[in-house]
Amino acid sequence: MSMSRTSRTKERLVVIGGDAAGMSAASQARRLKGPHALEIVAFERGHFTSYSACGIPYWVGGDVAEREQLIARTPEEHRARDIDLRIRTEVTEIDVEGARVRSRDLASGAESWTPYDKLVIATGARPIRPQLPGVDAPGVHGVQTLDDGQALLDTLAATQGRRAVVVGAGYIGVEMAEALIKRGYEVTVVNRSKEPMATLDPDMGALVHKAMEGLGITMVNDAEVTELPTGDDGRVRAVATEDAEYPADVVVLGIGVRPETTLAKAAGLPLGEHHGLLTDLAMRVRGHENIWAGGDCVEVLDLVSGSERHIPLGTHANKHGQVIGANVGGGYATFPGVVGTAVSKVCDLEIARTGLREKDARRVGLQFEAVTVESTSRAGYYPGAEPMTVKMLAERRTGRLLGVQIVGGEGAGKRVDIAAVALTAGMTVEQMTALDLGYAPPFSPVWDPILVAARKAVAAVRAHGV
Repeated sequence: MSMSRTSRTKERLVVIGGDAAGMSAASQARRLKGPHALEIVAFERGHFTSYSACGIPYWVGGDVAEREQLIARTPEEHRARDIDLRIRTEVTEIDVEGARVRSRDLASGAESWTPYDKLVIATGARPIRPQLPGVDAPGVHGVQTLDDGQALLDTLAATQGRRAVVVGAGYIGVEMAEALIKRGYEVTVVNRSKEPMATLDPDMGALVHKAMEGLGITMVNDAEVTELPTGDDGRVRAVATEDAEYPADVVVLGIGVRPETTLAKAAGLPLGEHHGLLTDLAMRVRGHENIWAGGDCVEVLDLVSGSERHIPLGTHANKHGQVIGANVGGGYATFPGVVGTAVSKVCDLEIARTGLREKDARRVGLQFEAVTVESTSRAGYYPGAEPMTVKMLAERRTGRLLGVQIVGGEGAGKRVDIAAVALTAGMTVEQMTALDLGYAPPFSPVWDPILVAARKAVAAVRAHGV
C-alpha cells in the first residue's frame, strides 16, 4: 500500500503518460528540484517512452531502419535520473478529491493507489476508429504509438497479399500511403473530403492529389466508408463505401486523432469543444491548483483566430512539458498559444501550412482576401529550381496576415516558418513585403515567393479600399 501524503517526507509528482509532454515535464522538474526535494512517479501503459511518433511512417516505409532510432530516452535512462518510471502500467482512475491515482499493472493485473501532491496529465491522443462493422478486425491498424507501429510491421511481415487501403488523407494518411508504396504495396486511399490534406484549402489539396497519383497511389475522394468486410478467417479483406469495394490485405486508419481524455472526463476535469483538457497559460488545468496537463490531450489557444483548437504535434508537446516542469519545479513559464504550423511531404512534394484556411476565417467571421502565386524555390536559372505554389490570406480591412499554405518541391516547405513568425508577431502583409530575407540564387529568387505573395495580398487588400 502506498504511503499517505501526511507520512511522506518529500513532495511527490505523479505523471500520467511517458512520452513527449509527460517525460519532458518530469525531466525539467527533476533538473530544477533535486531528488531530495521531489519524488517523481511516472506511469506509461506502453512499452516505450520519449519517442518520436512523427517518425513512425518513415520507420514503416524503411527510411528509418531501426525502431530504437525513434527513441530519445529509454525507461532505464529516465530511471537513472531518479524518476520512478513504471511501464506497462495503466492509470485507470484519477481521484481528484483524494489526490491520488489508481493504476493497474498490465502484466499481473495488480492494482494500487498512488497519492500525489502534484499531478501531470499527458495521456496523449488516440486514433479515431469509426464505429463501423469490421473496424476491430485483425489487419486494421491505427498508427499513434510505437506499439501501434510495431503491430503494423508485424502484420505486414505476416501478410501474403500486397494490397493496402488507407482510410483518410490527413498527414498520417498521406505519409502512411507513401510508406506502404515504398514497401511495394498497391495502395488505395479512401478520403471523405473533396481533396487530400483537409488542413489545406481544396485548391491546394488538389496539388497533393496530383502528386499522390504520380506515386501510383489510387485516390478515392468524396467517399464515405460504410464497412470493413472480413473473410471467413475473420481478417479484414476490403474497405467498402456506398458505391464500391476496395480489396485490402491490410487497412491503415489515417482519419486523425482525438484527445485521450477519458480519465480526465471521469474525474470531472474541464474539457473544451474538441474534448481536450483546458488549461491556463502555465498549463495548469483550469480550476485545479496542483494539476497540470500538456501534449495531445489538451486544447491550445489559436493566436490568429482567438479560439481554442486541438493541434496534436510533438513540437507543442515538448514545449508544454518544459513549461509544466518549470512551474512544478518552482519556476515560472507560460505557453501563450500557437498559430497552427505544420509541414509534411509526399515523395519530393513538400506541403506546409500555418494560420487559417478560408473556412477557418469564415467560421470566426473574418473578411479576407486570398491570393495565390506560382514561383520557384531558387532563382529560375539556377540548377535544381523547383516549382512552388504559395497561397496567402489577409484580413480585408486591416491587411493582417491570416494564413499561408505552400505546396512545392525541395526548399518550399520550411518557408512556412517565415509566415509563422509573421503571424505570431501580428504583422500585416504590407509589413511583410519589407522583410529582409536571405537571398542568393541557390536559395531563392530575388523576390522570395513569400514576399511575392505578400505583395499580391497588399494589392488585393488595397483594391477593397484599405
